[in-house]
Amino acid sequence: MDLATTIQNIERSSSALTTQSLTRMDERLTWFRDLPAEQRSMVTLVAQAGVRQFLEWLRHGGEDLGSSDMVFEAAPVELARAISLQHTVALIQVVIDVVEEQVPQLAADGEEDQLRESVLRFSREIAFASARVYARAAETRGAWDARLQAMLVDSLLRGDNPDELISRAAALGWSETQTITIVCGATPGGEATLVLHSVQRAARRLGLDILAGVHGARLVLLLGGVKEPVEIVEKLTGQFGDGPIVVGPTVTGLAEASSSALAAVAGHRAAPAWTDAPRPVTATQLLPERAIAGDEAARQGLREGVFMTLRRAGGELLETMDAFIASGGVLEGTARELYVHPNTVRYRLRRIQEVTGFSPTDPHEAFVLRVGLTIGRLENSPSTRRSRS
Repeated sequence: MDLATTIQNIERSSSALTTQSLTRMDERLTWFRDLPAEQRSMVTLVAQAGVRQFLEWLRHGGEDLGSSDMVFEAAPVELARAISLQHTVALIQVVIDVVEEQVPQLAADGEEDQLRESVLRFSREIAFASARVYARAAETRGAWDARLQAMLVDSLLRGDNPDELISRAAALGWSETQTITIVCGATPGGEATLVLHSVQRAARRLGLDILAGVHGARLVLLLGGVKEPVEIVEKLTGQFGDGPIVVGPTVTGLAEASSSALAAVAGHRAAPAWTDAPRPVTATQLLPERAIAGDEAARQGLREGVFMTLRRAGGELLETMDAFIASGGVLEGTARELYVHPNTVRYRLRRIQEVTGFSPTDPHEAFVLRVGLTIGRLENSPSTRRSRS
């Protein structure tokens, strides 16, 4: 393909082609007119580079030699961040239309068809090049987001300064004015960036505000502004690997999020002790398993939420719970032990559930109550207080 004369014509007209293309963009594309001056100049550089690389491409007989990718070297990542891929395609279309209109003036005698075909072939190469630029930008952004989210999860688990947490979350577009629930489960495996991409895609389908991080073998989610977190997590179980999924307590803002994160991770560590645990399960449901595994926060939660709560509610509730445990959970046996009517026992058991949140008639919740009473009595015994002093 010898287009020497045509190439010379295009060289002489390159500035005019760039100017006409920019004028046409102003006329056709309303969003282009609204771009800041810096971004408009960026497009100008790319348009000029496009004409130069088209000439180089023609000189090499239509062999790509990587020239199409070089069009975007003037502003690779910056352009991808400022202008969407859809808008980039529209810009390319405008430039192609302008060049095609000028083919009769640019082409030497008998070379019009060759030039028109060359324009179409080069425009295809440019389209592929722009797709590659956006793909690289997306990969870079995805990898950076994955690192930021992993750092945020690490900060939550370390209990870092709330201002630092807020700063890192803001870099990820997170709004601070909402409740937060932390969820912990096994990662499904694979590259962290792909795991987080899958989570975010599922979140968009459900209309959720989510941050996520891969922390070792665990996947940790931050759910924002969710009223029924367990129900939401049930719709996200496919994002986790096998094993338990633990939902931490809902807190207000990132300043309190570390407590939810620590509870969720401690619950995930202790969850295998409850073989029939639901999936997902709350960190509160796992209080006894967490306490036995050495979680001090769970021990204090049981002491305050069970033992101290029952003691403050009145001696008959604590007495009834002891008798119910001693009778093996038999209502009539508890009534005989206390010399009261079975209906009185029923009433007191309902009151125990009301004040503690745990039902004595549910097998696992009865276990929660029993461990809570045990811990409370141990920590309030004279020998324990003396050893601490």
